[in-house]
Amino acid sequence: MKWFFNSSRWTFIEGFLTGGGLIAIGLLLQLCIGPVVWETFAWPVNGIVMGGLVLMIVLMFSLRKKVTAFRFLGTYQAAIPAMVYAVLLTVVMGLTRQDGRGSWLSDMLTFWPFVLTYVYIAVVLGMTILRRLNQIVRRKSAKGFWQNVAFVLNHVGLFVALTTATLGNADMQRVRMTTFVGEREWRALDRDGAVKMMPLAIELKRFIMETYDDGKPKRFASEIRVQTKAGKTVEAVVDVNKPFEVDGWKIYQYGYDTQMGAESRVSILELVSDPWLPLVYTGIYMMLAGAVCMFFGGNKKKGRR
Repeated sequence: MKWFFNSSRWTFIEGFLTGGGLIAIGLLLQLCIGPVVWETFAWPVNGIVMGGLVLMIVLMFSLRKKVTAFRFLGTYQAAIPAMVYAVLLTVVMGLTRQDGRGSWLSDMLTFWPFVLTYVYIAVVLGMTILRRLNQIVRRKSAKGFWQNVAFVLNHVGLFVALTTATLGNADMQRVRMTTFVGEREWRALDRDGAVKMMPLAIELKRFIMETYDDGKPKRFASEIRVQTKAGKTVEAVVDVNKPFEVDGWKIYQYGYDTQMGAESRVSILELVSDPWLPLVYTGIYMMLAGAVCMFFGGNKKKGRR
């Protein structure tokens, strides 16, 4: 315990041991309680968790002078090993089919080691941000104005994008609706096959298909009429790569009656709601703004030279 509270400096060894320990804890959780059930983190729970995470980081930063482990979290010796573990797990995710069937690795978003690693990165990011802000306020930062602004924007943007994308996963809904010509449909199926009553009804007005000379589909789309519970009615054409958005739902063209082809009177649509997505985009835009500030800072340095 004395080493934990009074050690003067930790190194990459402690960084890799910390990350490896979290992965081991994650494996134990996976064995004992099963995968992460994101539905339990739906609003307002994810909002409370977000606030609790920020509060925890602030408290850890305020205690950094008393607890070496907390002070260590704001260093690159902690950040680099965390990123190494995150990259390795993300590569595994990219190389493994994510269909939720089979091994733990087939659904990495519910795999405890993956989730804990990204939570750890969020904590390290938060500590790093507060450390730089503290240096700026106390005027102990050796960096120039634009470099400090770029650093804060890049790191805060990454923190916002990372945490909101993770916690927002609990509120994201993805369903499929089978629509018929001349009939309004309120029902859809979730990924488990359960029927879900939607807050909007969709009527297929016309299925559109364009083909190549050999008869293969070149384009297929649906001309639809959408009615919301508030009574608003809108019409749109939904293409495969051109979704239509209404009341926070994006409507994608998914499929059709392949036996009928261009004569299909059925269209399968995919509806996606992701209320946290604007926050994710906010984080991305902050990182882009940080990149612009780095450009200006670099140009000013060249001018001085």
